[in-house]
Amino acid sequence: MHSRNNSVLIIDDDSLHLTIYTWILAREGYQCRTALVGSTSVKLPVDEAIDVVLLDYRLNSSLKAVDVAEQVKNAFPSAPIVVLSELPWMPHDIATHAAAFVNKGEPKRLIETIAGVLHRRPSVA
Repeated sequence: MHSRNNSVLIIDDDSLHLTIYTWILAREGYQCRTALVGSTSVKLPVDEAIDVVLLDYRLNSSLKAVDVAEQVKNAFPSAPIVVLSELPWMPHDIATHAAAFVNKGEPKRLIETIAGVLHRRPSVA
């Protein structure tokens, strides 16, 4: 499977969600990094190579998902962002930052979506 060398940065405000999504993706062979969103900031692992970002939309923080997405784009300009939410569709404010959208509670669709986003991503020589 091509995912063996791909790293996923999972960003959420709930450490349990970080653990769950790490477990789901690690089982598929992805190298997972996590970033916990605090009340006013998120510390991104800027010294890491990140291939794709999984970003929770509803954050219990003064930061909104759009704010975090902008930080992600600055830190990892080539990493596509997959938005994760319990909402039925992608919110308009995050759409310009996102490569894809997945509903929470759909691990199979999440794995398929991440694989698809990585497959569409231009390879870096």
